[in-house]
Amino acid sequence: MTNGVSAARLPRTTGATSRVVEALRLAIVNLEFEPGSKLDKGELTRRFGVSRFPVAEALNRLKAEGLVDIRPQSGSIVSRIRLADARENIFLRRALEGEAVAYHARHQSKTLIAGLRFNIRQQRGALKAGDRALFHQLDLEFHDMLASTIGYPRVRALIEGARLSLDRARRLLITPRRIATTFKEHAKIVAAIAASDPIAARTALSAHLDAVMQELEDCARANPALFEGG
Repeated sequence: MTNGVSAARLPRTTGATSRVVEALRLAIVNLEFEPGSKLDKGELTRRFGVSRFPVAEALNRLKAEGLVDIRPQSGSIVSRIRLADARENIFLRRALEGEAVAYHARHQSKTLIAGLRFNIRQQRGALKAGDRALFHQLDLEFHDMLASTIGYPRVRALIEGARLSLDRARRLLITPRRIATTFKEHAKIVAAIAASDPIAARTALSAHLDAVMQELEDCARANPALFEGG
């Protein structure tokens, strides 16, 4: 009977842990829990309506993802944004997405170009409406189109992993000025692809990512408590 009870409970425990992982990850990435803030297990059990075990397991998983630090003497805290990780992920994206946009400029998919232009029009609408959440979603879709349509799943997965690791940091930069600049940078990438100019496409993509990294460096200097490393 003991084995039967354990088997019956396992799916619920596993499901509860996964649910807490997903919800807590989203809250951390959305900066609901700021870098450096303490995560109280008791408060989290009440928030998610679960026992302490799924919360502890979730914190361990998020530690492996680099989002949580677990310290024996002070408990669990939201990890600070590591600038070294951000630089590495920007480096990966510059290399892989740079090749992707050059590929698109050489191969000229009418379907892709139409999709990118439609996305740019939607970005313009979100910019005019001041809808930051919508613009962020369109930004993600824009870059995913560039990565997903080259037909290399592993490349897309690498780009997606690098982007996800940057997402928390990038949310600090969702300001009206950054959104307006991003729109212009995206438009240049699309124009270069449509003009069959792989060098210009790669240059525009690199300039876009470099600008994001520079603003992140500036943000770190202005908000040192949220970051780790210089």
